[in-house]
Amino acid sequence: MRVSIITGGGAGIGAAVARRLAAPGQSLMLHGQGADEASRDRLAAVAAECRQAGAEVAWQCGDLAVAGTASELVSATRDAFGPVDALVHAAGFADRRSFCDLPRDGLDRAYAVIAGAFHELASAALPDLLRDGRSRVVAISSFGAHRFVTGGTFPASAAAKAALEALVRCLAIELAPMGGTANVVSPGYTRKDPGRVGALDPAAWQAAAKANPLQRLAEPDDIAATVQFLLSAGAGHITGAVLPVDGGLTLG
Repeated sequence: MRVSIITGGGAGIGAAVARRLAAPGQSLMLHGQGADEASRDRLAAVAAECRQAGAEVAWQCGDLAVAGTASELVSATRDAFGPVDALVHAAGFADRRSFCDLPRDGLDRAYAVIAGAFHELASAALPDLLRDGRSRVVAISSFGAHRFVTGGTFPASAAAKAALEALVRCLAIELAPMGGTANVVSPGYTRKDPGRVGALDPAAWQAAAKANPLQRLAEPDDIAATVQFLLSAGAGHITGAVLPVDGGLTLG
């Protein structure tokens, strides 16, 4: 039985990863913030889908900005399924407030959810991840950490994603002696679930769909397919990489 933790598992990329991994022989712990009943219902629905596909599934809610939440998630996973084999940190958000409009607490929250929670999650799981060469860690970053254009910056989330990428590369060095890997997937503009528009308005989403050479938004499953590969045995010689899945958005 392979045990994986997926943050941001109730929607978007995290949910798409959960659906891709769901199969007999897989144990999945799905985490979502669960800020309201609707978000908890979405997380429970994804969990039900994964169970129907044959996976063993548990789910848990909590605010990853609060210290201790990520560690508790690792403990709950061990209690439910045993040692952790894989982490997928898909939790995060886009904050489009400009540099001048961004308050300190907005920047702090972005760091806490995106980078701080990843560090706590991986640190808590590290004894399990160092057991053998099967361990896999994948974090979801963003083009925002690599592309800076007038009217298209995301200072809080971009800075936090850049920090996340640095942490993943440091972790890759520590996992390497046992054959474990840690990598980053960096999506471009990615279609949101119905009813969830994210940081852009509908007109801006239409413009974003034309911003890359392929001239379309990524689907969450486009990103999940890359994550699934990085979690596989076939990706055992890829570590410390940042893979753009952005339709060429960051080419130039």
